[in-house]
Amino acid sequence: MSSKHTISLTVNGKAYECLVEARMTLADFLRNELDLTGTHLGCEHGVCGACTILLNGEAVRSCLLLAVQADGADLSTVEGLAQGNQLHPLQEAFRDRHALQCGFCTPGFLMTAVAFLKETPTPTEDEVREAISGNICRCTGYLPIVEAIIQAAGNARDNSKKRSSTP
Repeated sequence: MSSKHTISLTVNGKAYECLVEARMTLADFLRNELDLTGTHLGCEHGVCGACTILLNGEAVRSCLLLAVQADGADLSTVEGLAQGNQLHPLQEAFRDRHALQCGFCTPGFLMTAVAFLKETPTPTEDEVREAISGNICRCTGYLPIVEAIIQAAGNARDNSKKRSSTP
């Protein structure tokens, strides 16, 4: 016997109301019901970080949550980072620093970094390494990822200085 529940949530600024199976994971909901396939499933045990999204602004492993647990929540996925053709500063930095190779882990790293930089806007290299320690990459060796996050933090600082200065 299956049990279904109606959930209402906002994903990347768009409101949804959906009927979901009680045991459907949030990752499966995003991928299969909303076609937001940037949320990747790696280990399905919360270890690799590929499924990381933001739930009410906090980085979470969507493979460990049920879709019904997100009822009423505001979610952000990697698909919501870019604004049209304008990449998010982290996406630009990952491109610039070659911090992606196969790209499988990239969405999880990006979402982890978004949440981290909100809390720590001027991180040290050690702080970045600690922040991403729960995400696994098998291709890059991590150095380009660390450099990209530091670059994005610097670009955000530079842009805010430009906006706050008067001509």
